[in-house]
Amino acid sequence: MSGTVAAVDLGATSGRVVLGHAGPGELRMRELARFPNGPVRVRGSLHWNVLELHRQVCAALKLAAREADPVSVGIDSWAVDYALLRGGRMLGTPHHYRDERTTAAVADVHSVIGPAELYEVNGLQHLPFNTIFQLAADRRSGLLAVAERMLLLPDLLAYWLTGEQVAERTNASTTGLLDVRTAEWSEPLAARLGHDRGLLPPLVSPGERIGALDTGVPVTAVGSHDTASAVVAVPARDESFAYISCGTWSLVGVELERPLLSEAGRAANFTNELGVDGRIRYLHNVMGLWLLTECVAEWERTGPAVDLPALLAAAAEVPPVAEFDADDPRFLAPGDMPARITAWLTEHDRPVPRDRAEFTRCILESLASAYAESVARLEILTGREFSAVHVVGGGARNELLCRLTAERTGRPVVAGPVEATALGNVLVQARAAGLLTGGLESLRALVRSTAEPRTYRPGEVRAR
Repeated sequence: MSGTVAAVDLGATSGRVVLGHAGPGELRMRELARFPNGPVRVRGSLHWNVLELHRQVCAALKLAAREADPVSVGIDSWAVDYALLRGGRMLGTPHHYRDERTTAAVADVHSVIGPAELYEVNGLQHLPFNTIFQLAADRRSGLLAVAERMLLLPDLLAYWLTGEQVAERTNASTTGLLDVRTAEWSEPLAARLGHDRGLLPPLVSPGERIGALDTGVPVTAVGSHDTASAVVAVPARDESFAYISCGTWSLVGVELERPLLSEAGRAANFTNELGVDGRIRYLHNVMGLWLLTECVAEWERTGPAVDLPALLAAAAEVPPVAEFDADDPRFLAPGDMPARITAWLTEHDRPVPRDRAEFTRCILESLASAYAESVARLEILTGREFSAVHVVGGGARNELLCRLTAERTGRPVVAGPVEATALGNVLVQARAAGLLTGGLESLRALVRSTAEPRTYRPGEVRAR
């Protein structure tokens, strides 16, 4: 038996709805709609235009019903951001994680529970925009005092579509309020931070039914954290792999059966997030292709549109240039990225790129080094040796980045699928609908048989 599902895949720069057709030996996708997504600045604060996202999703799902009659709908997005509700109504437009409001709120949380004790509960690397800190910022503003419920963004859209308020576990694990050992909300932690128990909705796992559209089509929980869905579609043959889910962010990690809560892991800023089928995504966040997209945005503010393929081709032809620390927090907020990179290099007495091609090469070299450092640290922390590094997501298209990553890690880089997040969304829905069977390894075998990843090997970067 085969059938079609609709996957709503929301990213930090665009959203889309795809139709996925799956069955034994079958897996293919077709993009039905794509729409822009980005922050809106209002009186100095960054917000998400979630009402427009909802409108676009509804329009695409109507088109899907006319064209394919899908048997299920699933939603994934980025993590940590949320809406606060009272009486089922949104209290304000959700903030963007790059908004600077959490700067003071981090200290508020750590004054109640220190970083080491917090890590022992939630297993999360410290990121100043984690939900737990954003909620502290909302407490400072007074908004949290009138809120009855928090819904992460994919859960918010699912609520608007079905009327059901739930929290999907893979995304809930990024909030800082989930006990990573039990995969349940940590009520003691929430209580210490002053959160009412009702603020946190009931939890569901990938594959569970959330509710239904007005048409009766089920809305199925998937790995609603986009990386959780992407990891499902890594076409690995065995467990000896590391992955890089490469897009706006680059998440460098490995899949574990249980959380790893060592002090060494906390000090290295490695995180434990839930994956599909109860797996643990043990990973480190690297700033990602955000560095390049912000440079391009700045160049286009002062000049003509940038031809990205031509720019990447030019970057491949220039000699290696100085590198910078891609994880420096100064690169987190939107703004003039070339100026920030220049400032970092100048402060560290390193050569500054002379043109856009050199800037691009500098960024990709720096990212590849950050990836290699994370992979090496993963081997130390987990005691594993990795035979290959799988790159999935948009970065799999970037040939130079993949070649540099192979060179720096000293391992083959298997690039693809580019559409891993949407594929993982489709696979979990298809299995829940009975179109597919088996565990993650079976789903990955189907991806291998239907995709054509490209392998880059160390030593292939052109010498200069």
